[in-house]
Amino acid sequence: MTGVWIVLGALVLALAFGGYRQLGDGRAKVERTGRQSHLDAARLGDELGEQATFVQFSAVVCAPCRTTHRLLSEVAAEEPGLAHIDINAETRLDLVDEFGITRTPTVLLLDSGGVVRHRIVGAARKSEVLGALQQLVSRPAA
Repeated sequence: MTGVWIVLGALVLALAFGGYRQLGDGRAKVERTGRQSHLDAARLGDELGEQATFVQFSAVVCAPCRTTHRLLSEVAAEEPGLAHIDINAETRLDLVDEFGITRTPTVLLLDSGGVVRHRIVGAARKSEVLGALQQLVSRPAA
């Protein structure tokens, strides 16, 4: 009988953790660090966008990374002055360590000066991406 309670307890913990992760995944969080995290074209190996840049940390075997890549590429193609840079986390451990990347995909949204303003961990949601972008980039009214 004790084994049944252990299995039920483990199941409840797993469901609670899964629910917690699902609520937080893909949400854009404002970067509030004491020091300004900064990236430039030389360190990234690609040009930054004139208004903003999505820097995505991915892994080859990561399925949500492919979905996030498609989403960010579409958004960057639709909006002038945006760039999307995909970085293989396995080969750029210096940046992974510097920016505290613990999961893939993780997306850093940089302003025009290369300062990290938002972070999205997990599969990005289009509404969250557009909301973070709206906060960062001033666009004329349509």
